[in-house]
Amino acid sequence: MGKFIGKILVTALAAIIVSYLLRGVSIKNGTSAVMLALVLALLNGFVRPVLIVLTIPITIFTLGLFLLIINMLIIKWSSLIVPGFRVDNWWSAFWFSILLSLVTYLIESLINKHERKNE
Repeated sequence: MGKFIGKILVTALAAIIVSYLLRGVSIKNGTSAVMLALVLALLNGFVRPVLIVLTIPITIFTLGLFLLIINMLIIKWSSLIVPGFRVDNWWSAFWFSILLSLVTYLIESLINKHERKNE
């Protein structure tokens, strides 16, 4: 449970950072960021796998690029669910999904590096 909470907090922090970097995306406050991280975890855990299975032919045909469309869809749905999280357009959702993944990865690698250093 501790790792899950840590992952949610890292994703919330990354979302706040990315929202400052991108025009077209806004997060009202920290509560909205945590709610966004929870909603993204749920959508990515339950809805995304179903979408991937349903779109296997088009994903293969596009050499995996259709997965970016699924990511954009997840972000846009999150903006409809989470109060205080706004995504203006599809391009903003596209860049938010890519930058969120990158920033989350960077934060997690810094945390892991710090943990390994303290062992």
